[in-house]
Order: sequence, then structure tokens, then C-alpha cells
Amino acid sequence: MEWTGAVDNPIEWLVAMSPYISLLLLFLFGALVSGGFILVSHLLGPLKKTEAKMLPYECGVNPVDEPRHRFSVKFYLVAMIFIVFDIEVVFLYPWAVLFKEFVREGMGLFLFVEMAVFLGVLVVGLLYVYGRRALKWE
Repeated sequence: MEWTGAVDNPIEWLVAMSPYISLLLLFLFGALVSGGFILVSHLLGPLKKTEAKMLPYECGVNPVDEPRHRFSVKFYLVAMIFIVFDIEVVFLYPWAVLFKEFVREGMGLFLFVEMAVFLGVLVVGLLYVYGRRALKWE
């Protein structure tokens, strides 16, 4: 029998797609919330556009410089260091979620030591960056 693309049984299709339905609902919720924020911003935003209202807001200080000036290399360095340590959390979260399951299977000590080594490498990296004064903002 050749597949025609038609669904024979909608219940079977729903069961087959059940892992993806929560993801679809998450994307739908995100789209609705972001669209709602844009709509509320448009409705509650400045109605009478004056020069003062159209200036970019910079912590209550009027902008005095051109927006296209060069940033210090320190800015990019701190941003890259932040990304590295942010990715650490991305790896730490799934490990923490699955840790109980692996403990039940007898792999708890191995995974704990593995994560301790991973965090140790990151702590050594953070101490190195701190020692080089890369995080000191001037």
C-alpha cells in the first residue's frame, strides 16, 4: 500500500504527534504573548509624537553621543565570558533533571564526578579570567 498523505485514523495521528503538541502549544503561547505585548505597546504608546517622546530612553539621561561609536574590546570580552558561563547553565539544567534517574540506575557517582570535573574546569577558567582582571570595568 502506497502512502497517500491522508490520515486513516485521527486518533493514531494524535497519539503519534503527542510529544510535539506541547512544543506547538509553547510556540503558540509565545507568539500570542509577544503579539499581545506589541498590541498593548501600540495602544498605550505615545499618541502625540513630540521630539522629546521620540528620543531613545537611556536611563533618564538625554543621549549626547552618536549611536555608532566604537565599543571597547573589554565590552566584547565580558560579553563572551558571560556567554561561556551562561552555556554552563544550559548543560547543568538537563543534568540536574536526569540525575535522580541515573542514581536509580547506579550511575549517580559517575555523573556526579563528571559534573564536578566540568564545573571545576569552569571555576579554573573563571579564576584565570579574574586573575587577568578581564572582568574589571574601567
